[in-house]
Amino acid sequence: MNNSDFTLVLDVVYEAGQRLKKYFGNIEAKSYKTSFAADAVTRLDEETERFLEEELKKIDPSIGFTGEEFGTIRKSDRFWLVDPIDGTGLFIRGIWGCTIMLALVENDELIFSIIYDFILNNMYTAEKQEGASLNGLSIHVSNRHLKDAFIYVESDLQKERNRSIYSQLDKVCVVLASYPAGIHFALTAEGKIEGRIGFDPYGKNYDFAPGQLLVKEAGGVVANIGTATFDYKNLNFLAVNKEVYETLTVGKDAIFPIFPRTK
Repeated sequence: MNNSDFTLVLDVVYEAGQRLKKYFGNIEAKSYKTSFAADAVTRLDEETERFLEEELKKIDPSIGFTGEEFGTIRKSDRFWLVDPIDGTGLFIRGIWGCTIMLALVENDELIFSIIYDFILNNMYTAEKQEGASLNGLSIHVSNRHLKDAFIYVESDLQKERNRSIYSQLDKVCVVLASYPAGIHFALTAEGKIEGRIGFDPYGKNYDFAPGQLLVKEAGGVVANIGTATFDYKNLNFLAVNKEVYETLTVGKDAIFPIFPRTK
C-alpha cells in the first residue's frame, strides 16, 4: 500500500469512530461471548466490522480481512486483522477507554496498525520501521525503570502458576487491571505507562497485534515470553520499554528469563 492508500484507511477508521461516538453510553448488549460482562457484543460491534470490511475492500480488494466478530472474510497472506470495538463493556457504560483497532499483517509480520480512541479523537498509528505517531506527531515510550513502572497485566489468575508470577510483578512495580487492551498499548507508546504484559491471557491476536506494533515502533521492546523473538500469534508477550524489559528478562531475579533456544 502507498501513502495515499494509508490515508484512505485512516479516513475509514475515523468515520467508523464518529459513527460509534454517537452511541457512547447509549447502547445495550445483544449477547455475550462468555459469562463475563466484559465479553459483551452489541449490534455496533457487528455493524462496525462489516463497515470496515466493505470500505477497506474498496481501497485494496487484494488484502484479506479477519475480524473479531465474523472471522475471516477474505483469506490472504496479506490481511487486515480487526477489533471493531475494543472494550465494548466500557462503550456500553459510557466509560473512556474503548478503541477501534486494526493491523495489516503480511506474511505473518505486522506492517501497519491503527488504534483509534474515538472518544478523545486520538489516532495512534504505526508502520514497520517508520515509527509511531499520535495525531501525526511522533511518540516514544518512557525511560522509567521497573521500580517506577505502571504496567497493565493480563493473565488467567485462576491458575496457581499465573498467580505466582502476578505476585512477583506486584512486588516490583505498580500492576494495573488488564481490560481493555488497545488503550493500554497506546498509553505505553506515548510514555504514560511502561507496558502491557500478557501471560496466559484471555485476549486474542486481534486484541494485541495492533498495539504490539505501536509499542515496538515507539521504541519499546515487544517479545514473546521466554524468548528474544516475536510472533504475533504467540499470545504470551512483553510489550514494555527497554529499561523494564532488561530488568524483567536479565539476571538472577528476572521474572521472565530468556531461555536458550533448543536445536
